[in-house]
Amino acid sequence: MEKELTIDILSSVQKPARYTGGEFSSVIKPADEVEATIALAFPDVYEVGMSYLGFKILYHLLNGQQGVQAERVYAPWIDMEAKMRERNIPLRTLEHKKSLKDCDIVGFTLQYELSYTNILNMLDLGGIPVLAAERTEADPLVIVGGPCVYNPEPLADFFDFAVIGEGEEVMLEVMTTYKAWKRAGKPGGRQGFLHEVVKISGIYVPSFYKPVYNENLTFKEIIPLEENAPAVIYKRVVKDMNSIDFPTAPIVPFGEIVHDRIMLEVFRGCSRGCRFCHAGMVYRPVRERKPEVLKDLARKLVDNTGYNEISLVSLSSADYSCLAPMVHDMIGEFKDDRVSVSLPSLRIDSFCVAIAKEIQAVRKSGLTFAPEAGSQKMRDVINKGVTEEDLMNAVGAAFASGWNSVKLYFMIGLPFENDDDVLAIADLARKVQYRYYQVTGKKGCKVTVSASFFVPKPYTAFQWFAQDDLENIRRKQFLLKDEIKTIKNVTLNYHDSKTGIIEAVFARGDRRLGKALLLAWQKGARFDGWSDCFSYDRWLEAFAEAGLDKDFYAARQRDENEAFPWEHISPGVSRRFLWNEWQKAYAQQLTHDCRRLSCTGCGVCQKLGVSIVDYKGEAEQ
Repeated sequence: MEKELTIDILSSVQKPARYTGGEFSSVIKPADEVEATIALAFPDVYEVGMSYLGFKILYHLLNGQQGVQAERVYAPWIDMEAKMRERNIPLRTLEHKKSLKDCDIVGFTLQYELSYTNILNMLDLGGIPVLAAERTEADPLVIVGGPCVYNPEPLADFFDFAVIGEGEEVMLEVMTTYKAWKRAGKPGGRQGFLHEVVKISGIYVPSFYKPVYNENLTFKEIIPLEENAPAVIYKRVVKDMNSIDFPTAPIVPFGEIVHDRIMLEVFRGCSRGCRFCHAGMVYRPVRERKPEVLKDLARKLVDNTGYNEISLVSLSSADYSCLAPMVHDMIGEFKDDRVSVSLPSLRIDSFCVAIAKEIQAVRKSGLTFAPEAGSQKMRDVINKGVTEEDLMNAVGAAFASGWNSVKLYFMIGLPFENDDDVLAIADLARKVQYRYYQVTGKKGCKVTVSASFFVPKPYTAFQWFAQDDLENIRRKQFLLKDEIKTIKNVTLNYHDSKTGIIEAVFARGDRRLGKALLLAWQKGARFDGWSDCFSYDRWLEAFAEAGLDKDFYAARQRDENEAFPWEHISPGVSRRFLWNEWQKAYAQQLTHDCRRLSCTGCGVCQKLGVSIVDYKGEAEQ
């Protein structure tokens, strides 16, 4: 008989509320009303997973479907895993306390490549064979989705099928198909269901395909093995964001989570065209929600959750066409309730000090900008479309309105970067401080510089790029660190470059990496995105034992015509468009935003039959 989590176990681990369930607004249906159970599995700790808006949406929609019970499960932290393995306690869902092996479907979100070992660990803890080929008719179906699904090949040995694109509509179709198959007596077993579900647009079944490699070990092609398996699987896309039933009574956790506030998605997609940005390509095109819909959702969310902050989320929230009047209306409505409105990040060229001042009226916070690169050359390379003048105007307006600190985000290791470009980051921080002195006549402005290590991703203009090696990126980090030491009141944060290399390997990897992933997990890899758990040497050992070279995936420049192992999974963006963007990056040429100007030819709208939805001007009418 399976053992339960007991009080003595919960009292001996960090943050026991991660494992108890029973939170306000969680959905627990009577057993006689449930035909199919799907565990929404997030491969990180509770407070990270509970902050993920995608699962809040799917939890709401799936539990709204008759006969379906959606439950939640998160990765137990190291201390809890040790207790579970010591006492043979399986990983269970929070709602009905079901072992994962007793669910019908277990669905993982692929948010971050360094969470992949947690997926294997959660399957093992839940009593499910890690390898898809070893699962029997008694085991659940394991599915994946999320942004990293646009190259699912390194995980292909471990999941049964993938959901490509936005899940609101396709997941309801998947569950309807599953219920019908189950009612019919599960004809054909697991294979029978896979043959049914692959007929749904946006579904990828890796066992229905065979990868082929060239003699030089590069990827050649992937061959469909089944009649119903499409040569290219295009993403599912929600055409009208107003038509989606957005959750207005999300689960309110007992303990603090990473984003402990209302998250209101104002629009989806981004057409700014930053050449490093994976999300900006795979979530195209821009589709806004109407301001009146958003204001109605905000009112219900405040009433149902008790939160005192509404975060307006999207890839670039300041680009919402009706932002100023909507923020004004929301602040006016909720000011007496002491509920604030916040924007997660601000673009330099769309910064409006009037909006910034308004959202600070209820609760003060710092300002964060993302120039991404220190020199104008590099900002043109990445198609950021902003200038130093834009930044100085933005921070100058902020300083004139009372702000005295600012955070600036940059990347190191971008294509065509040299040492002068790296040092330009420090120079820009210095100029921001001087701008404060010009505006206020005082010194003492605090500038925090964050410099991350660039990782090339599929379906970006930089997917051909050879990532900087460890020695060079460290040299650049210390170059910047030494320069910033000379500037008073400027602090530097930079990320571990070793994790960025492993991330790059899996971002552009192929199916052969599954062996290394399995070996790394067997050697103890889990929570690789956490610095206190990550071991670079362990990964090097796993690659060596699997007969693979990390540099082949991370540090090798791709030729123009090299086939990529992810191109049978498509967000609709054409390869020709991305190659042209790569050439324009080399030439430091900009590409305009297609949102209100002419089409730039990425191909998404035409290929997927979807259009840009923009309500510019409606709020003033």
